[in-house]
Amino acid sequence: QVQLVESGGGLVQPGGSLRLSCAASGSIFSINHMGWYRQAPGKQRELVATITSGDSTNYADSVKGRFTISRDNAKNTVYLQMNSLKPEDTAVYYCNAFLSTTRWGPRLNYWGQGTQVTVSS
Repeated sequence: QVQLVESGGGLVQPGGSLRLSCAASGSIFSINHMGWYRQAPGKQRELVATITSGDSTNYADSVKGRFTISRDNAKNTVYLQMNSLKPEDTAVYYCNAFLSTTRWGPRLNYWGQGTQVTVSS
C-alpha cells in the first residue's frame, strides 16, 4: 500500500511564501515523476508543477518564476516552494506520484489527500 502525505499548507498574506512537502511511503519500487496539482472552488484540478526522476521540471504558466519544485529521491519526497503568492493561488494542493510497487509491475498514479493554501489579507 502506498501513501502520499502532504504538509505545509496554511493561510498567508499576498506576497508571502509557503513551502509544501509530500512524502511517499509504503511498498514503493521506483518513482518516475512527482508533481503538484491544485483545485480551486468551482474549478477543475490543474497542473502546477512536475519533476521527473532526472530532475526535469515543468510549470504552469501562471506560476513560472514564483514557484519551484524539487525532490529528494532518497526520501521519496517532493517539495513546492511558493513565493510571491497571489489570492488566485488559493486552492487545495494535491501531491501526485507516478510509481511502481514491484520491479515488473505497472506504473500507476497515486494522490495525496490535499492541503489547503489560502492567500488573503
